Order: sequence, then C-alpha cells, then structure tokens
Amino acid sequence: MTFLSPDYPEIRYDGDEGEVSASFRPADAPADYAPRPGTEFHYLSTRLSTNGLFGLYRNVMGPEPGGTSTHFHKTMSESFYVLSGEIHVFDGERWFDATQGDYLYIPPGGVHSFGNISGEPAEFLMLFAPGAAREGYFEGLATVGGMTDEERAEFFRRHDSFFPDMAKGPAAESWEDKAALRRSFKTR
Repeated sequence: MTFLSPDYPEIRYDGDEGEVSASFRPADAPADYAPRPGTEFHYLSTRLSTNGLFGLYRNVMGPEPGGTSTHFHKTMSESFYVLSGEIHVFDGERWFDATQGDYLYIPPGGVHSFGNISGEPAEFLMLFAPGAAREGYFEGLATVGGMTDEERAEFFRRHDSFFPDMAKGPAAESWEDKAALRRSFKTR
C-alpha cells in the first residue's frame, strides 16, 4: 500500500511502530576538531550518523583572514547558514557579505567560495547532501602542506573538492589580500 504523495522520497523505514533512535548534542559540547585557536569544527551529523543522507557541521572561524579558494563538488550540494558574525561568500557570479540569518545553497557542480575577512569571529552551519566524509577532509587539510603537488591534487579529488589549481587547492587565493581590499569597499 502506497500512502505517500509522489513528491516524497522513497520509504527508508518500513516498521509499523517507531523506534528510539534520535541523537542529541548539547550546545556546550566541545569541538570535534580545532586546528588552531579560534577555529572549530563541530560534527553535528556525519555521513555515518545519518546513513549517508546528509552531513551537518557547525564551523567557528576566528577573526584572522582565512577561507577557501573557489571550487565545486561533483557528488554533493553544500549550504551555508550564518549563525553569527559575517562570512564573505562567492555564489559563482559575485562576492558578498553574508550575516546572521543569511543562507546560501550551492547545487552539485556550483562554483563557490567562502571565508572570513571581517576581523571578527564568525559562526555558521555547513550542510552537505548527500552526506560525505567531510571530517576527513577538514582534518586532512592540516597535512596538505607536506604533500607533493600530485598527492595534494589526489587528496582534493578523493574528497570531491575541485579547484582551478588542484596543486594549491584552497590556498590558491589570498584571504589577506581580500581583507586588505575590504577596507576600500563593503557590500553591506
């Protein structure tokens, strides 16, 4: 018996009774990964915990300039929702400042970039759908400096991150230069 409207996904749970399977993470849970002071990654829901449906991460960026170069993903969409502060984002056509409550969705193949040039901390959610092992990517970024160009490019391909300069990856663009340019204009 089919009871769902045709615009719903396929049934993933076919039991007649619900089950106890929810997970809770308190707001004060420590970061799962903190590569440097002021920068934190909170793995709210991973590919493993959602059975591949999505990955949800809370990111805290410190006040120093930093971010990723323009890139795209072939297997997943990426979304940003700003909780506090301001992040500088690229939607494939233009750069703009995203502040609390702003949301950006990038479908698979969509060129995008983001970073912090505000001089203040920023906090935002990143949603990847379907879920991917992004925690391996986030934590692996600390090791790319010691890789050969070929190893670095393979790391990015393995983690579905395609940059115009695969040897440099997320470090191909200078966020210090973007922050300096910011002094002459601001989009909001």
